[in-house]
Formats: sequence, structure tokens, C-alpha cells
Amino acid sequence: MTTSNAAGPDPAVLDELTRLRDSIDNIDAAVVHMLAERFKCTQQVGRLKAEHRLPPADPGREARQIARLRALAESAKLDPAFAEKFLTFIIAEVIRHHERIADDAANGTV
Repeated sequence: MTTSNAAGPDPAVLDELTRLRDSIDNIDAAVVHMLAERFKCTQQVGRLKAEHRLPPADPGREARQIARLRALAESAKLDPAFAEKFLTFIIAEVIRHHERIADDAANGTV
């Protein structure tokens, strides 16, 4: 199979590239929708925590989640360090939301 020539890339290669990129685009869309669902749940958690004056962060839960995600990543053949960085980023954003919700509740703006 030729990857390129003077006339340009092989049309079959371009078709395969397009097919793969379409799959990537679909997966990216699914990831965004799953993250949106996750954040809907974490917003509910934040409101519950604020209502009961619980701290925005839960380091024990966060550590368990990171360990769980690292194990899932390993079984999926994904770099566990990458998975941890990704979840750590998400957790930081969730905590920021929870802090804002708690501040709003304390100020009576909820």
C-alpha cells in the first residue's frame, strides 16, 4: 500500500483517515456529554454538602477515586498517570464548584 506519491496520498488512505477521524470526533462528543452528566451529579453533591455544611473537598474519597481510576486505566491499557492527571483536573474543578455553591449558600444567594 502506498502512503504517498507525486499525485498525492492514496485515496484509500484518505478514506481510512477520514473514517478514523470521524470515530475520534464521535468519541470526543461522547466524552463531553459524559462529563456534562458527571458535573450535573457533582453539582447536586455540592448543594447537598452546602445544605448540611459539609466541606467542599473529601480527600479520602478523592484518593479512592484516583486509585480506582488508575486501576481502570491499567486494565484498559491507558497510561494510569494520564488517567490520574485527568481525574485530578476534574476533581479540582468540582471542588471549585462546591466552594462556590457553599459561598452562595452562606451568603443566602442560593
